[in-house]
Amino acid sequence: MRILLVEDDPMIGNSLCAALADARMSVDWVRNGTDADLALDANTYAVVLLDLALPRKPGMKVLKEMRERGNGTPLIIISAQDDPANLVIGLDLGADDYLVKPFEIEELQARMRAVLRRHGGHATSVIGSDRIKLDLATAELSYNGKTVQLPTREFALMRALLHRPGAILSRHQLEEHVYGWGQEVESNAVEVLIHYVRRKFDKDIIRNIRGAGWMAAK
Repeated sequence: MRILLVEDDPMIGNSLCAALADARMSVDWVRNGTDADLALDANTYAVVLLDLALPRKPGMKVLKEMRERGNGTPLIIISAQDDPANLVIGLDLGADDYLVKPFEIEELQARMRAVLRRHGGHATSVIGSDRIKLDLATAELSYNGKTVQLPTREFALMRALLHRPGAILSRHQLEEHVYGWGQEVESNAVEVLIHYVRRKFDKDIIRNIRGAGWMAAK
């Protein structure tokens, strides 16, 4: 899944990018509030991780204006500011959670999963149906009784397809979920990933809808 990280500290930013990439996530990292606005207007994200003490525009203003524009993307504030007043303000402005630095990456990932479950209407970290299931915590995909742990990009592909069962996603939509900024995307990259997933299970796990895109098996 694709994450927007808004963090001006190079050390923290690099550390989070590496940890999230290891957890099979694609990360776009911006370092100020103005660039955060541009990224939010131009792209779709699964989660936003937002620092508060940002150059050019403070994080609270980014959050306030984001919600005023009708952008409901799940958002977690990550800040060294542990004043309870900031927590209250942030949640009142529309943040889904507030995590005080320093924190363990495992806690951040758990909170991200919880926020995604709430927004997706899921009670657990498993999405899909009785026939096809994806565990967001372990990256294990189960289909017709067979279970395989997926590598990063195949996991991102299947998460996008299973987030809304029955939805048809275009090539561009799938590329947005799988790849981050600065990553070169080959013209047939989506087809290659689909081929890899089908090879692990069978060709019916992902259906091609001619002229529209792809959808996961129901």
